[in-house]
Amino acid sequence: MSFELDVTLKLGDRTICTCFETGVGITALFGPSGAGKTSVLNMVTGLLRPDRGKIVIDGTTLFDSAQQINIVPELRRCGYVFQDRRLFPHLSVRANLTYGTKNVTPAHNILSLDETIALLGIGHLLDRRPRTLSGGEAQRVAIGRALLSGPRFLAMDEPLAALDAPRRAEIIRLIEHIRDQLALPILYVSHDRAEVERLAEHIVELA
Repeated sequence: MSFELDVTLKLGDRTICTCFETGVGITALFGPSGAGKTSVLNMVTGLLRPDRGKIVIDGTTLFDSAQQINIVPELRRCGYVFQDRRLFPHLSVRANLTYGTKNVTPAHNILSLDETIALLGIGHLLDRRPRTLSGGEAQRVAIGRALLSGPRFLAMDEPLAALDAPRRAEIIRLIEHIRDQLALPILYVSHDRAEVERLAEHIVELA
């Protein structure tokens, strides 16, 4: 799967402008805080609308200002893993995992619920609430929810932020497994050079 972007967006007093085309694997958006990495991610996922440009994922046009195409976020089939996880605090881990599965067609299923639970090693957490989870446990649940949404690709915004070294190592190994075994394309935001050099096949630098 390829990511093709050529977008421009004015946010406040700065303009974000990026153009790149990458192939399969993990594409990392790399740069310092404030470089516009998350804004680019949100343009791809449909949470931000570019002022002009084009976004094409695996040959499918998600946005084209010239053609007046703007696919709504829920139809872009993106599994989004937010930096702050955004788990629903009033729902159990099981309910958080299954939240996004209601409208997933069988053809779009990547993993079953049981397969996802086994992959993430979270079977013992299913009846707990997010507030009782460690940072690494919560991130595994967030990744599981994204995988169960029937995604065409994953968007990960600083998924290792605020994790201690052992938990970071666990999540990195999980992301590598998703990359290598599930062959699911990932658009990945980070400001850590060593992190993206280990994980990503393609690095897009934003300044």
